[in-house]
Amino acid sequence: MKYVVTSDKSVDEVCQAMEEAVPAHKFGIVGIHDLKATMAKKGVEFGNEVRVFEICNPMKAKSVLEVDMDLASALPCRISVYQDGGVTKIGMIKPTDMLKALNDSPALVAVAEEVEAISVDIINAVK
Repeated sequence: MKYVVTSDKSVDEVCQAMEEAVPAHKFGIVGIHDLKATMAKKGVEFGNEVRVFEICNPMKAKSVLEVDMDLASALPCRISVYQDGGVTKIGMIKPTDMLKALNDSPALVAVAEEVEAISVDIINAVK
């Protein structure tokens, strides 16, 4: 259900690479959430860096929503860059598994497979 790789780069270096790799794969960055900073603003100490990239290809999103508007809750796709035990990791929940759990439409399977392949390419490009 998860795809996670490790990197010899720092979280900052991977995040910088993400800003180039995502558009190069015809996706856009909708938002970047710095969870460590957000927790700190709320008075919660957290030692690990955690950044969540929300990415989207509008045509792929449209294809999903035309089949099932309830899947708006599953969009956009997310790729996380974080520290775990001093190691930088990059990961995602596989779109194929997530959508399969929510709707088994053959049309959605095809879109999910394509989005997953592109997301894996993005992750492997930045590691």
